[in-house]
Amino acid sequence: MVNRRQFLLRSAVTAGGIITTNVVSKSQVFAEAPAIITSDKMRPAIPYGVASGDISKDSIVIWSKSDRPAKMIVEYSTSESFKNVQRVLGPNALKDSDFTARLFLRNLPPDQKIFYRVIFQDLDYKNTYSAAVKGSFRTPPKYGRDIFFVWGGDTAGQGWGINPEFGGMTIYETMRQLNPDFFIHSGDNIYADGPIQAQVTLDNGTIWKNIITPEKSKVAETLTEFRGNYIYNLLDENIKRFNAEVPMLAQWDDHEITNNWYPGEVLLSDSRYTVKDVNLLAQRGRQAFLEYMPIGYETNNPDKARIYRSFKYSPLLDIFMLDERTYRGPNTPNNQTIPSKETEFLSRTQIQWLKRQLLSSKATWKVIASDMPLGLIVRDGTTDFEAWANGDGPALGRELELADLLRFIKNKNIQNVVWLTADVHYAAAHYYDPAKAQFTDFKPFWEFVAGPLNSGTFGPNQLENTFGPQLVFQSLPEGTKANRPPSEGLQFFGGVKINANTKVMTVTLRNLEGKTVYSVDLPPEK
Repeated sequence: MVNRRQFLLRSAVTAGGIITTNVVSKSQVFAEAPAIITSDKMRPAIPYGVASGDISKDSIVIWSKSDRPAKMIVEYSTSESFKNVQRVLGPNALKDSDFTARLFLRNLPPDQKIFYRVIFQDLDYKNTYSAAVKGSFRTPPKYGRDIFFVWGGDTAGQGWGINPEFGGMTIYETMRQLNPDFFIHSGDNIYADGPIQAQVTLDNGTIWKNIITPEKSKVAETLTEFRGNYIYNLLDENIKRFNAEVPMLAQWDDHEITNNWYPGEVLLSDSRYTVKDVNLLAQRGRQAFLEYMPIGYETNNPDKARIYRSFKYSPLLDIFMLDERTYRGPNTPNNQTIPSKETEFLSRTQIQWLKRQLLSSKATWKVIASDMPLGLIVRDGTTDFEAWANGDGPALGRELELADLLRFIKNKNIQNVVWLTADVHYAAAHYYDPAKAQFTDFKPFWEFVAGPLNSGTFGPNQLENTFGPQLVFQSLPEGTKANRPPSEGLQFFGGVKINANTKVMTVTLRNLEGKTVYSVDLPPEK
């Protein structure tokens, strides 16, 4: 048995708030410091559940939020009864982080179901603890087990929020019931620029009823309002259950700040905003994103946290998460003939990082998670473009950066690269064929699009021919009316299964009920 002094010494918190996990306690949770509680109101509360994320081969981030200043404590075990529990002292949840906290669990055993519980210790009353909130996840396998994960994007957009009569954001429950190993959120985790109204009248005359909060009743400008957008989603029981059981790899897109934003933009024509400086909005929105997503970074220095990052999940799979917002140039007609700061989308630094990561990857499959599609045209106004694509023809503007990356993948013979994305609010499968492209110096590859997750359904978008994308499947017919509500069922997510024996990747696109609307088997290159 470990005595109290030894326990505290071994559980020391590092300066950055990242905690080691080598302390084992076989006693009761708080045997050395019994809680003195006379009322639930005296205890710290955990109002928004727990979440995990940034899972890799032997580590994971655990996230939660207290309702007051408190120390985060995580206990975990391979037993649901928490036999032989390991206990980790985490950082303090303080006001400057909106009482959110996170820590890493490291050196986890492979291919194990891990059960964990989060407790918060009141900083003023050391013998007072919150009730425990439980979660679970499964660590990646080294070999011998299939991998299955889901992805999608675009949550609570276009005025479609939490409707209790509809069951809330039910697509998250549909995904949870498939028991995925993890979830890639491809961006638009919130809609900071999309206020939620109490009621929306549908085309058939019925009423869609939203839960509303003050922070979701206007566009987000203050840090409190950005935080309130994430809190709003966590009011949904489907999302809280999902977060407690499915690790998340999160990236962002535009609506975490405002529609189609880019660094240096000024909101001259949007009368909803009193704050016109997008850089200031982005600073506040980025802080809220990092506080509320289960992303790993040193808790005393979130300014150095990178949203682009990679994960070595198993010998079958590496995942590369891109950041297509932080470093981009302005949205323009996107027709420049030579690279410049104006044509940057990922940036030279991120491109070089991605090339190194792809080149060093030993995994069978390399999944690139892009928050925007490659060949679909996404406009910003009448003359400018929001994504890579700018229309038919040779590679121009931002496409020069993409052409360089695709050429590198071909020249280095990097095999089995698949792109996953969201953003356009429908589902699609695209096969990029150099034989049908204007720019031809690349290997054929697949791109799969999924979404939305409880937002308005739009599309379909036009494909350009620069990189030869062939439309293999899309979930909507041409002429679909814009902004269809979740109640019409046109919500979509994607699933990826990798067979441990054959190494075949099966990609499925699924609807609100989980029914497969498209499936394809991709054998690995040899």
